[in-house]
Amino acid sequence: MEMTPSKPYLIRAIHEWIVDNDLTPHILVNAMVPDIVVPEKYIENGRIILNINGSAVRSLELGNEWIQFDARFDGHSMTVSVPVGAILAIYARENGQGMVLEEDDLPTPPPEKKPDRSHLTVVK
Repeated sequence: MEMTPSKPYLIRAIHEWIVDNDLTPHILVNAMVPDIVVPEKYIENGRIILNINGSAVRSLELGNEWIQFDARFDGHSMTVSVPVGAILAIYARENGQGMVLEEDDLPTPPPEKKPDRSHLTVVK
């Protein structure tokens, strides 16, 4: 008999544990997945860290397929939507305790390319 994925249940359990200990839950997200809605300004190397503490977000839904909430970024309100498969870790900001989660078969960020030399030329 096939069971539902355990990942959303683990996320909810670790979130509750962190909050019960008066700490701040954060999630590490693979921001390169299709249909994700996150503030692009804060994506670094294809990843984004989001504070999902009750004081930072409104209407937090830790569903089986999506994590959604409303938050403000740079003074602008936005609804954030993250597929559960894109969650790479959930942990407490204050001490780093939490859980690294198995990465689902999702796209990974492309490696950053650094130019061999500048495309600018010296004009005399």
